[in-house]
Amino acid sequence: MDDRDAAGLLHEVCASRAWGAAVAGGRPYATVAELLDAADAAMAGLTAADLAEAMAAHPPIGRPAPGGAASAREQSGVRDAERAELLELNLAYQERHGHVFLICATGRTGEEMLAALRERIHHDADTEREIIRTELGKINRIRLTRLTETLQAPRAPAEGER
Repeated sequence: MDDRDAAGLLHEVCASRAWGAAVAGGRPYATVAELLDAADAAMAGLTAADLAEAMAAHPPIGRPAPGGAASAREQSGVRDAERAELLELNLAYQERHGHVFLICATGRTGEEMLAALRERIHHDADTEREIIRTELGKINRIRLTRLTETLQAPRAPAEGER
């Protein structure tokens, strides 16, 4: 895979250009574990501005981005009854912190996300930034793992390749 294609795929995982450049700069990786370790190291090195850039690509919990299959899949644990409260609390969180509430939604129920939002809305900016770094790292690991599985999956031959 060329650098441009790799950069595009990494941007779909995480919108931080610094993160993408750091991960792409370590290619090739011998194993998925090496890739995930590099992704974690890149996440640890992000500045507040880099984190903000990454978060800007994430829709509010309860409202996946239009056409955002990854966000929709990650937020699939949210029931309709919880969605309205999540959106309302997310607006309050956004008002207080200046950005969307970010949480790794995969495997969490709507109630678990609501509980985390109710707790985290009261955090100071520094505490919240480090929690976001951790949650974003979890999201990136899940997305990278799915991406590598997709790229490694056997491909059916195209019509003219048989």
